[in-house]
Amino acid sequence: MTKAGLAVSVVFSTIAGYFLAVNDWSEVNYVTLVLLAVGGYCMVGASNVYNQIIEKDLDAKMDRTKNRPVASGRVSPKTALTMAIILTILGVAILYVVNPKTAMFGAISIFLYTSVYTPLKTVTPLSVFVGAIPGAIPFMLGWVAATGEFGIEAGMLFIIQFFWQFPHFWAIGWFLYDDYKKGGFSMLPTGKRDTKTALQIILYTIWLILVSIFPAFGLTGRLFLTPIAAVFVLLCGLWMLFAAVQLYKTRTAKAARSLMLVSVSYISLIQIIYIIDKFIR
Repeated sequence: MTKAGLAVSVVFSTIAGYFLAVNDWSEVNYVTLVLLAVGGYCMVGASNVYNQIIEKDLDAKMDRTKNRPVASGRVSPKTALTMAIILTILGVAILYVVNPKTAMFGAISIFLYTSVYTPLKTVTPLSVFVGAIPGAIPFMLGWVAATGEFGIEAGMLFIIQFFWQFPHFWAIGWFLYDDYKKGGFSMLPTGKRDTKTALQIILYTIWLILVSIFPAFGLTGRLFLTPIAAVFVLLCGLWMLFAAVQLYKTRTAKAARSLMLVSVSYISLIQIIYIIDKFIR
């Protein structure tokens, strides 16, 4: 119901943002970390449950989603809604204990995901742009949780994960194109698995690489990346760019799936690089 794998990966991003915000290990508040993890999981879980309620009829048409609890009938929409509301209340309340701004951004994330992104998925490819906003909040949420402030540093973390969403979700939309079509979802920028879509994936990957190494130029406040760490981030980016170029060349579902897997590795790796760089420099 809560899509545990996805929720845990989102919580990982949030925790990474928290560690980047503290000055050193002595400042780490483990109670706050636990609250952030639990509250963050509740918020992501709530969004996923709302999504399954809204899309239950469409999910039933697609092979990858037809066995979801609500779509398959194992859980009734009423029970799912009760669960989603409880998770929302718990999530907001727990994050509010961390600080009010963290709770506010968490609530915004749920609202955008369920009330704007989800309905737009069957209407326009621009849904990916809208969905990239709540998708980018977790990384910066950790910074806000640690500092109580949204500044250039949190904004930069948001931008990094924002640009990452496009090649990641377009890759998913590509290799699951036929299945998405059954549900009436329009996920690719041109609506087709064509050269223009593949080219946009390359362009957004390049933007992702550029914003990921931007903190190395010392223009993003306390969020800083040393030249050595920037090289490692760049290498990760080139790996992802190579996968994007392969998709452009072959335009196959296999290449798209490979890009998706690389993108998942990319975002986790650069977050780890950022953290290691912070604490060893």
